[in-house]
This record gives sequence, structure tokens and C-alpha cells, in this order.
Amino acid sequence: MTVRSALLSPSPLIALAMGTVLLGEAAVASDVVQERIETQHHALRLVRLADGLAHPWAVAALPDERFLVTERDNGMALVENGEIRRLDGLPEFSNHGQGGMLDVVLHPQFGDGANDWIYFTFSKPGEGDDTASALARARLEGNSLTDLEELFVQDRFSQPGRHYGSRLAWHADGSLMMSIGDRGAEPPRAQDKQDHAGSVLRLTETGEAHSDNPFIDDPAGLDEIYSIGNRNIQGMTVTQDDSVWASEHGPRTGDELNRIEAGVNYGWPVVTLGNDYATNEPFGEKSRPGMRDPVLVFEGRYAPSGLAVVSSDLFPEWSGDLLAGGLGSEKLARIAIDGDTAQVEELLLEGEIGRIRDVRQGPDGTIYLLNDEAKGGLYRLERAE
Repeated sequence: MTVRSALLSPSPLIALAMGTVLLGEAAVASDVVQERIETQHHALRLVRLADGLAHPWAVAALPDERFLVTERDNGMALVENGEIRRLDGLPEFSNHGQGGMLDVVLHPQFGDGANDWIYFTFSKPGEGDDTASALARARLEGNSLTDLEELFVQDRFSQPGRHYGSRLAWHADGSLMMSIGDRGAEPPRAQDKQDHAGSVLRLTETGEAHSDNPFIDDPAGLDEIYSIGNRNIQGMTVTQDDSVWASEHGPRTGDELNRIEAGVNYGWPVVTLGNDYATNEPFGEKSRPGMRDPVLVFEGRYAPSGLAVVSSDLFPEWSGDLLAGGLGSEKLARIAIDGDTAQVEELLLEGEIGRIRDVRQGPDGTIYLLNDEAKGGLYRLERAE
């Protein structure tokens, strides 16, 4: 595994070059953090499954009760019974600022042998310090990734550090949605259909543009683009009716929840309900014809990251609801959706584990969370007795 770091100190590179590392001293047995959390419908228990993860970004639950966790700075780890092993075999990535190893999902038919692919996104280094959001897949063998394939790289490399987006979500038809942020320095890129920045892509499982994409036969737009005008989506999921929902970082107090549809322009940076960070004055217009208003604007500075839909029999009263994590807000919100409307029903967590980076429903029906800390943890929300 090779990492290009923005830091010149050799120590993190030396540690990463060691390949697979057992972090036994950082591992913990399952630890009940909070025995009982009362909610409107279900009493919950909060359990920590592992500790000592370096800024974990995404979690994918394997069928055998192990977990793959991406660590933004370090790569990818395999978590088993609280023990953390870092994997080798990863592509080169840049861990400057918000960049690094980012999302991870399993192929929808993972477990049948032929489709045991692990898909992941990362900030790919280019010339100088420039980077781009990229997608790859590989197989897991022991403590290594093998058969590595780079599937997609956004069309333009640019200065590193901000707004990679990079959430992944599968459609029922087998297509893969991928978000790419506006990359921070040039927000108008999100309005350019000839630029992948600030968009949601729809790809095949091998990384090509899906044949039904809205600009597939339109020379004005790139084939891979599904929607435009998205600032920085860091939460994305597909509901039971195959609708794509995304939680998105807006400017100050303008964080959004959107239903993502083909060919729609979600407005950034022309339209936003947030404020300028420096002046706290309104940023852009409130609405404009031809640009889609958000379904919901989060209260305050939510800083959304991680989004899951509940379909588990363990939480019947939440069926079809969304669970949205928050970084700066340190919140986990339950959101009821009805067609094109959404409403925050309650806060399930508020500060108990700190900055919430990822939210996933596991194959066992419980809810898994990551917190974004230098020594972060993997947590499970389960039904209390």
C-alpha cells in the first residue's frame, strides 16, 4: 500500500508501509456505552465494538460478522471481535485535509463467490498536489486486497483537501450511485455538466456510464452524470422504492436533504438556504426556476455525514425512515419521508459518541455507526431488552 501524504514527517508513511498491522492494544471487547436510550417507539442500547480507528470514514458489514472500515488517513481495516487489522493491497491515495480513503460498500451479490467485490472511493493523487475522487474495487483474501481494479476517476484533477463527496449507494437494478463534491475552491464547477465535480454519478458495476443516464446522448453533459448542483454529499442511500436520498453539506446553516433524480439541478452555488461562513450573510438566491429546492434543511449547523434507510424488523415503527448522522452537531436524527416531503421526528443521539461520520443498517438489522476521531470507534445501536 502506498500513501501520498501532505505531511512531510516520515512517521505516518513508515507506519503505513508496514502493510497489515494488528492493533491489539487498540481493540476492545463489546462495551455497553449506554444501557438504555429511550426514543418515541423503541428503547435502544449503544454498544462500542472497536476503538482506536484513525478517523474512520465508512463501514461495510461482511456476512461473517466482520467489518471493513475505511480510515481516512491509513487506508482500510478489517475489524473482527474488536481486533483491528489494516489491509495491504490498496491503491495510492492522498490523505491531505478531507481526502484519503473514503467510502466502502459490498457488491449486492457479495457472498456468492463470483461477485465478492469490495467497492471503495478515495482521493487519487495526480501531478503535484492535485487530486481527484476515484472508485476502485478489489477482493478480500486474508488480510490483503487482491484483484484490484480502478473503475472510475473524475475528469479533472484539482488542488487537494476539500469536498470529495464520495458516498456510494446501489440501485435495485445493480447500478451504482457515486457522489462527487464541488472540490471547494471553485463552487461554480457544480453547475458545469462537462465537469464531474458537484454531481451525482450513475455507473455500472464495472465503472462505465449507465445507459439510461440523462446526458448519455447529450454532448452538453458528461455521460456519467445523473444530477448536478450538489455541493458536497456525504450521506446517500436508496430506499425500498428505489429512490435515492442524499444528505449534503451546504454553506453555514444550509445543510440539506435531497431526493436525487435524473437530470435535476440542485442549485449549488446559485441557490442555497445557507449563509456565507465569513460574513454570516445569505449566500446566493433562495430559489430559482429550473433548480430543485431541498426537501429538508437541517436545523442549525448539522454537518451531515452518513445516511441509512431503516428496513429492519427490529425497528418496525421506523420502517422506511432515514437515519442521518451529523459531524459538528454530533447528532443522529430519525427522518420520516413521505413522497417528496421529509420531517425530522426525533434525535436518537446527541453527543454520546461525538462526530458521527457513517450510519449503516447491518445484515443483522441493527444500526452501525462510526465516529470521526483520531482514535475513533465502531458502534452498534440495538434494541434494549
